[in-house]
Amino acid sequence: MSETGNKKTVKIHEGDPNTTGHEWDGIMEFDNPMPRWWLWVFYATIIWGIGYTIAYPAWPMVSAATSGITGWSSRGQVEAEIAAVDEANAPINAQLEALELAAIPGHPELEGYAVSAGAAVFKTWCAQCHGSGAAGAKGYPNLLDDDWLWGGTMEDIHATVSYGIRNEESDDARYSAMPAFGRDELLEKAEVSQVVNYVMSLSDTPKDASEVAAGAVVFEENCASCHGADASGDIYQGAPNLKDAIWLYGGDYDTLYETVWNSRFGVMPNWDSRLSEAEIRAVSAYVHQLGGGE
Repeated sequence: MSETGNKKTVKIHEGDPNTTGHEWDGIMEFDNPMPRWWLWVFYATIIWGIGYTIAYPAWPMVSAATSGITGWSSRGQVEAEIAAVDEANAPINAQLEALELAAIPGHPELEGYAVSAGAAVFKTWCAQCHGSGAAGAKGYPNLLDDDWLWGGTMEDIHATVSYGIRNEESDDARYSAMPAFGRDELLEKAEVSQVVNYVMSLSDTPKDASEVAAGAVVFEENCASCHGADASGDIYQGAPNLKDAIWLYGGDYDTLYETVWNSRFGVMPNWDSRLSEAEIRAVSAYVHQLGGGE
């Protein structure tokens, strides 16, 4: 290459390969062929790619991808692995299903298996509502305390998990319904405020102490039939204890007013159509041993 003033020229020597014809700032590119080994590798990858798309799922179609002549799929592989685990666990699952629920805590081997398997079931299906640690959230019960609706024995938990609460899928679902006292005009606004202040006084300081006495009368006439004359509730009616300061939706004045006015209607699905009997027993054992079970 030589340079004349600001103009650069390129000198092509005899025997040099042809160039690509492009030039930039005096630089030209020789048109050298690719190494033969590189070309063969490149061609081999093309052949391998075509073979792969024929043998395995590859090309997306309207509703699914081509299945490939081998019939292999990652979904099928996972299903096969699950089936293998189920087959390996079949004997101990049969023992778990045959044993009385109340006897599971007294059977070390089965209890250990049930709690371990139940933890996996809980984290897969239950943690979305009850939390990964089972402490619950607003509207979703804490499974670690002793405040149980529908009962906290192993049998009670098993029934609740199996059939659910207030769902329309299971005829055996736990069911209760609190009237919407304000929305359905069963009580006046003043009466709702009075009964809310009375309920607050049972475990905390009411917003307006002057309404407590009147609220006690409203409670006796409208609420005691479910929550009991002493407001301690009835777990088998799904009526919570109003004296223990444990609230599912909140115990402040505004939240309680909303509860009395519009009612609450939490729903839990039935799991007997989604889980096996062994899985339901396992998750029941897991929940029971968390500390809140009776």
